[in-house]
Amino acid sequence: MQQGFSGSTRSLVMIGLSTLVLASAARAADDDDAISPYRPSVSSPAQLPLAGQLEFELGGLRVRADDSKRSSVPYQFKLAFSKEWGLLIGGEAHVWVRDASGKLQGMGDTNIVLKRAWIADEASAFGMELGVKLPTANDNIGSGKTDTALNTIYSRDLGAVHIDANLNATRFGLIDAGSSRMQLGASASFSTPLSDHWGITGEVSGTRRSGAESGLQLLTALTWSPSKRLSFDVGVARAVRPTPAATSLFAGVVFPIARLW
Repeated sequence: MQQGFSGSTRSLVMIGLSTLVLASAARAADDDDAISPYRPSVSSPAQLPLAGQLEFELGGLRVRADDSKRSSVPYQFKLAFSKEWGLLIGGEAHVWVRDASGKLQGMGDTNIVLKRAWIADEASAFGMELGVKLPTANDNIGSGKTDTALNTIYSRDLGAVHIDANLNATRFGLIDAGSSRMQLGASASFSTPLSDHWGITGEVSGTRRSGAESGLQLLTALTWSPSKRLSFDVGVARAVRPTPAATSLFAGVVFPIARLW
């Protein structure tokens, strides 16, 4: 799937993914509860998944900047307790890094997010996420410190176009000398269907932190949803700042695992 994946790892990932996808697709005829994909954009939607339905997101990500390459398997579990409250647990199941210092691999960091949604009407909603990044990766892959973040969300349907706008603040546990611990971020995602099963997403996002170079990224992706319970995505992102510019290629899938209540 990506350079740096061993043959056995690639086989296990593909077999596991195929089994789960086929199981989900097989259940679609009996249960028509729609999923709520959060992939593939940086922006989070305000809306929560269906209460009691445990959803799973799994993908592959490849980032290249100059001579450095980073591959990972991002994942996320999503569970809403009600229309207002939910919990997200995710991170990177495995990371491969290759740069001038050599090759490294291991588990990535883990993110835990408590989410609150306010549904204004059928076309708009507000949301807030309080998250913490736990340093489960080794120091050569992650920062080795805990980060905390607060994200505010506004989502709206404008005709056929769905908009997710995010404004957030992150406090880093590890910083370079002369830089601030607090980083502000903003993003806006725009998605629209192309047909009954195909859709397209475009997004712009950026960050600003005192003492560090600002960030700016553009993203575009295609989605294919053969049913209301299964969605695939593939796309590319270009981070023009900070330098050196980085290009990301990604693909993923979203499906329900179980209906807990």
